[in-house]
Amino acid sequence: MASKGNKPTTTDAGIPVSSDEHSLTIGPDGPILLQDHYLIEQMAQFNRERIPERQPHAKGSGAFGHFKVTKDVSRYTKAAVFQPSTKTEVLARFSTVAGERGSPDTWRDPRGFALKFYTTEGNYDLVGNNTPVFFIRDPMKFQHFIRSQKRRADSNLRDHDMQWDFWTLSPESAHQVTWLMGDRGIPKTWRNMNGYGSHTYMWVNANGMKFWVKYHFKTDQGIEFLTQEEADHLAGADGDYHVRDLFNAIQRGDHPSWTLHVQIMPFADAETYRFNPFDLTKVWPHGDYPLIEVGKLTLNRNPTDNHTEIEQAAFEPNNLVPGIGVSPDKMLLGRIFAYADAHRARIGANYKQIPVNMPKCPVHSYSKDGAMRVQNVSDPVYAPNSKGGPQADGKRYPAVETWAADGDMVRAAYTLRKDDDDFGQPGTLVREVMDDDARARLVSNVVGHLKAGVSEPVLKRALEYWGNIDKDIGDRIAKGVGGK
Repeated sequence: MASKGNKPTTTDAGIPVSSDEHSLTIGPDGPILLQDHYLIEQMAQFNRERIPERQPHAKGSGAFGHFKVTKDVSRYTKAAVFQPSTKTEVLARFSTVAGERGSPDTWRDPRGFALKFYTTEGNYDLVGNNTPVFFIRDPMKFQHFIRSQKRRADSNLRDHDMQWDFWTLSPESAHQVTWLMGDRGIPKTWRNMNGYGSHTYMWVNANGMKFWVKYHFKTDQGIEFLTQEEADHLAGADGDYHVRDLFNAIQRGDHPSWTLHVQIMPFADAETYRFNPFDLTKVWPHGDYPLIEVGKLTLNRNPTDNHTEIEQAAFEPNNLVPGIGVSPDKMLLGRIFAYADAHRARIGANYKQIPVNMPKCPVHSYSKDGAMRVQNVSDPVYAPNSKGGPQADGKRYPAVETWAADGDMVRAAYTLRKDDDDFGQPGTLVREVMDDDARARLVSNVVGHLKAGVSEPVLKRALEYWGNIDKDIGDRIAKGVGGK
């Protein structure tokens, strides 16, 4: 969209940048490089824009419970948390993405689904949403995406024109926007929605075999949703509707639960699979990689102090235990830096010493000093040392959760595969997953959203966007907004 009349994007030091969309990677499919100083500047500055509430996912609440393994998946991972019959304490937090702490629970928005497993080998955090995909595939665009969903600088109002402007200029958003504008865009309660790890992760078994994995937490309460009219009413009548529902359900002994299933892809399949399996805007069709049951998550205890146990809870995708690793998913690699950095900016460098964030296994680290440090430190405070301090054990805990990559340093999207495109999967969602009633609600939701202040140039792109997803749906939306 750049033209000769546009001012060039620069770093905060005024240095022109080469891309607003693509991180620097080893080849189109390779890992992100730490020397991408513009990406680091973007993420680090974004994490410090507001205090003390979270930047996204500010409004939410949660509860405690446990995860119990019910099926044997040890042939896929050696992670202690997923070994047969293992029971692990868990903290869950649910949230909206765009709204601030005082915003209504029932705005149309993805819902965060964050879990902290207090395992015997350290904390394992799984930070996902109630949708299996996301709006973008590169962390360079995340800051801009969130700002487009937040409030304008001039009026301090949320603006549908900003949202559709970003979405229609980012066609990779089509899959998530279709989810968002459909029934699951407003769950009836947090108890009535699924949770997804969304990203692709790596599992490694005791023999060193590697697998790619996706997480699906299926609600045992059943999927239920609110219509736009019901949600609008509740936004005014009870802005804390979802917070209240979860707390009251657990208080009366109606403990919500989710059954965890995973999709497993053999390591070598990723190289030739018809979709890029690491693209966060795509799903793996269940016909190719069926769901495998793992265990059950149950929430049975409310917080006694929401601030110390929920508001100060710090979830981060870099909390990975032996047997679980990351993938070449660029969004996941960006989040590994961004989440921990956000916590340091928001609640301090020693946030892991806040009780809710402390592991329930021994900690032997060399972290020292800083604001609000409360755990005692004793010499030696450096490594290597000859004074009996802890030592890394590469034989017992080898770095096996890895993959190979090579290529030139580039700023580019993923290499396209046979069936890769931005509109194919959302079209399938509309035509093959939704029924007639769901499609009618989708059209109504989109029409209502587009009529709420979307300008003519953006509206024209939005109608083209929906026509690319599905011609019939696009025609019905165009008719609904006045045939434009």
